[in-house]
Amino acid sequence: MQPTNIRRRALLALAGVALAASAAGAAHAQGSAPLRVILPVSAGSGVDVIVRTAQVALSKALGGQAVVIDNLPGAGGITGTQALLRAAPDGNTIAIVSNNHAVNPSVYRKLPYDSLADITPISVIGGSPFVFVVNPDKVPAKNAKELQALLKSRPGDFNFASSGNGTIIHLAGEMVIEELGATARHIPYKGTGQMVTDMMGGQVEMGAAAVAAVQGQIKGGTLRPIGVMGHTRVASLPDVPTFAEQGFPGVDVAGWFAAIGPKGLPPAQVSRLHDAIVAAFNDPEVKAGFARRDDMLTLSSPTEAGTFLKDEQARYAKLVKKANVTLD
Repeated sequence: MQPTNIRRRALLALAGVALAASAAGAAHAQGSAPLRVILPVSAGSGVDVIVRTAQVALSKALGGQAVVIDNLPGAGGITGTQALLRAAPDGNTIAIVSNNHAVNPSVYRKLPYDSLADITPISVIGGSPFVFVVNPDKVPAKNAKELQALLKSRPGDFNFASSGNGTIIHLAGEMVIEELGATARHIPYKGTGQMVTDMMGGQVEMGAAAVAAVQGQIKGGTLRPIGVMGHTRVASLPDVPTFAEQGFPGVDVAGWFAAIGPKGLPPAQVSRLHDAIVAAFNDPEVKAGFARRDDMLTLSSPTEAGTFLKDEQARYAKLVKKANVTLD
């Protein structure tokens, strides 16, 4: 064989290798394996709605990689988080967790993982403002001062609802009752839906909730807002003051949701996923959905997310201790 032919065949072989490598890279970018997004919450919940709104935009930001949402509710988010930690750190599995991820280490006597050391922070995506509401037929109070006076005049006569023992909605309710210097019995539910239904029906008189979960009931008059639970009013309830404006600055809590990966997720994958999440949630349609629900967009860096999760865990530990909440 002539040397020229040998060189030609060698060059063709190298070209074939390069094309194969390029095709493999393109296949990965387009998602030969889908991105599994674990949600440790029920379908239809606030975080579920938010993530599904961004599902198509996230796939696009990942170069066409399919995005599969996997709802794994249970045990205050522990079930879904455990599934994440069992996944390979290859960039094909993430979870979107909420406040409960930072609350659980304080309310559960023993967790099967370390909520900080066993995960890789990617981004705090955003949050949802909370509002404290009452049944207007059961509670005549129209503001925080009136609610304080009513509860103090009839100690033990009123109940407040939550979406479950040890959840952020539970702790938010405890925060209000404590800041008012009053007492009320806690009634836990298994999720937000039945909680809101029973508040409307008067089976339980009051409770905290995400604004988006009770917007319709507030506008329809079946629930009355007492105060927004952050330090800023929300656009859909411009006439509802914050608790801080009413003289109770200690009421400061909102829902948040963050993207995390399994422990050991390589920096290149963290960067890829972070950039895709930022692009997806900055999509105009996704941002419009946030505005309609009064949700807040933050999109922190991985480093900022790690600091935030650590700080939130410490903050809730103090609140849990005050509320004396423990679960097995």
